Amino acid sequence: MPRLRSRLLLALAWLLLGITGASATPGFRTATIETPERPHPLTLAIWYPAADDGTPRLVGDNPVFQGVAVREAATPLSGRHPLVVLSHGFGGNRFNQAWLAVQLADAGYVVAATDHPGTSTFDRDPDQAAALWRRPADLSRVIDHLTGAADLSAMVDPARIAVIGHSLGGWTAVEIAGGRFDADAFTRNCAQATSIACTILARIGRLPDPDWRSHMAADLADPRVSAVIALDPGGIGGFTQASLKGITIPVLVIAAGIDRIHLPAETEARRLAGLLPDRSADFHELPDAAHFSFIGLCKPGAAAILDREQPGDGILCRDGDGRDRPALHAETTTLVVEALKTVWPR
Repeated sequence: MPRLRSRLLLALAWLLLGITGASATPGFRTATIETPERPHPLTLAIWYPAADDGTPRLVGDNPVFQGVAVREAATPLSGRHPLVVLSHGFGGNRFNQAWLAVQLADAGYVVAATDHPGTSTFDRDPDQAAALWRRPADLSRVIDHLTGAADLSAMVDPARIAVIGHSLGGWTAVEIAGGRFDADAFTRNCAQATSIACTILARIGRLPDPDWRSHMAADLADPRVSAVIALDPGGIGGFTQASLKGITIPVLVIAAGIDRIHLPAETEARRLAGLLPDRSADFHELPDAAHFSFIGLCKPGAAAILDREQPGDGILCRDGDGRDRPALHAETTTLVVEALKTVWPR
């Protein structure tokens, strides 16, 4: 049955994504958001349902990753659309899930993604990286902007807002849903089962700091968010069980079945799903996906380029044994869209 279900989901994905025919190209805008708690403005990418005008271009394209087609400054389609805010992983950026953003925009969603200062490809400032509690606040700032800016708010339905995060972005999404971090719980968890999340926080070096612990333990939930989706999340061992049990909004957890970076589903994604209330949690594992299957499509030869620049970085382009990354993206998009339809029936 699981294999049959997987085939059916994949078939639905092909239909949903219009693989047999061209899909619409979304509108695209950029914005910057001034934030008093950050030394630099947040850089924002916005995809949205649009008319067939604007300037065609690729965004997120570079020698390693394939860009996605957009129409810059295209005329937004009339009406208010659900808003999805994306949160990238540690060392990622606002274009990591552009492949998902364009498909969600084609399905009728406004999608916004920001770089998180300190933990992005373009900003590795260690002090900003240590301030992990600012990541959920970044997303709240994005929601403020999209629902308040005169040229954007007409596109967005403020009653239908979701957050999708990958890796550390998955942790960020759970925080914004109501998860509460406890440094002692995290330390105990790392003593029992080391993951890359433990390595990253050890490198940040703030776990013993009382002020850091206080900031991290704060309630960072945003009540405007009515659903979250975590793509192979990390750092789950730091959430208090009580806070996870208290989450009332729907949470979809999608796990990678192949662990290449010491982020096992058993102690991260599957653990998260098991601690959430049954009424709000849904869990899916993609057995032939790896952690970085949820970022963009790599160009031919990209793994070798990455390994030459930094040995080991070629892992960003390596999936599991089975389906290729486009097929994994297709199934992920199907799961995401079906989950959001459940939250906001049309």
